[in-house]
Amino acid sequence: MADKTANAMWGGRFAFGPDAVMEAINASIGFDQRLAAQDIAGSRAHAAMLAAVGILSDRDAEAIREGLLAVMSEIEGGTFRFSTALEDIHMNVESRLGELIGEPAKRLHTARSRNDQVAVDFRLWVRDQCDAAEGALVALQRALLGQAERGADWVMPGFTHLQSAQPVTWGHHMMAYVEMLGRDRGRFADARRRMNESPLGAAALAGTSFPIDRERTARELGFDRPMANSLDAVSDRDFALEFLSAASLCAMHLSRLAEELVIWSTAQFRFVRLSDRFSTGSSIMPQKRNPDAAELVRAKTGRVFGASVALLTIMKGLPLAYSKDMQEDKEQVFDAADSLMLALAATTGMMEDLQPDPERMRAAAGAGFATATDLADWLVRAKGMPFREAHHVTGALVALAETKGVDLSDLSLGEMREVHDGITDDVFAVLGVDNSVRSRTSFGGTAPERVREQVARWREMLG
Repeated sequence: MADKTANAMWGGRFAFGPDAVMEAINASIGFDQRLAAQDIAGSRAHAAMLAAVGILSDRDAEAIREGLLAVMSEIEGGTFRFSTALEDIHMNVESRLGELIGEPAKRLHTARSRNDQVAVDFRLWVRDQCDAAEGALVALQRALLGQAERGADWVMPGFTHLQSAQPVTWGHHMMAYVEMLGRDRGRFADARRRMNESPLGAAALAGTSFPIDRERTARELGFDRPMANSLDAVSDRDFALEFLSAASLCAMHLSRLAEELVIWSTAQFRFVRLSDRFSTGSSIMPQKRNPDAAELVRAKTGRVFGASVALLTIMKGLPLAYSKDMQEDKEQVFDAADSLMLALAATTGMMEDLQPDPERMRAAAGAGFATATDLADWLVRAKGMPFREAHHVTGALVALAETKGVDLSDLSLGEMREVHDGITDDVFAVLGVDNSVRSRTSFGGTAPERVREQVARWREMLG
């Protein structure tokens, strides 16, 4: 038979404790102990409010405050004993508080339910994770800005379909990820703003008859306001789903960058070299240098995506207000947050240490007739040719160069004039990869001057 101490917390409704299976499926302390700091913060705010409105004496409120600080000290010091029999972090804290301060601990739960208690704890924890993600994203953006500034003039192939398309600069490529991560930061900030309402005081589902001050507890916990509907307050998990949605998009961006690092570090590309800190060797092949950190960043994405789908599935069929199904919300979010933060830290480290090979990238940039579009554009600008006709002429010149086994810039003027007699010597000014990237001066383009402008803009925004 299970430990009956759990029943003492519940009162006299049940004569016997749950059996071992029920205890195992019902307990959440194995994972929700991560909410300890948030749970104690919520309880302190609640106790202070109860005293302020006259529900709790100042003496009892002070005993509770001191007792909660002592409990938090034990948890932080690793001496707190978590009990599965007490089910969750809330009951564990309250039980220990009773051992420390006695009778006043029993008054703490006045005008409160575990439903609004867990809702506020979890919301506070997810809010903290939004802030942590923001800080980690800024660090990664700074690492990317460093790479972009350093390589604003380095020419590399730009790809579509993973085929060489047009030359771009290394700095331009890095800045693309800065922009992506900027949107990620915006999504976390937006989710944080929307979740910043307090469910505390909603009680079980219908509010309470006690004259509580929900505005006070909301302010104390850093919320903008209390939630306006008690049913919604205890049953809402949109805030966790929004966090997971933002985390999923962010993880997807990290995975795309990781994939490029994996490709670029191969012997076939050799565009970059990952540092020893983020590479491993092979157990059998001494020549191997494996981009394990990048591969694991790529793989962590699946865990984040899975958490989002899992919580959506948990919530999709639940009637209002609280159902025990919602206990399954936290492990998914905890794991996704851990995975995302680890992926962000690893990606930041890789980008800070990354050693690009400008010469190797430049050599590859001219392959595959990457300046064909520049030739077509020149025919439009210099010869007034309709673009479709210029496209056709350029295609014929590419075919000629391919037949001869040379690049476009290696064709002689005479050979070019055989395809179109209006071509002049001026065409060679646009065929080099350096000329190509310098010419892309439109806003958002790859020209080094545009890249440096964007780097400066982002540095100013990041402060």
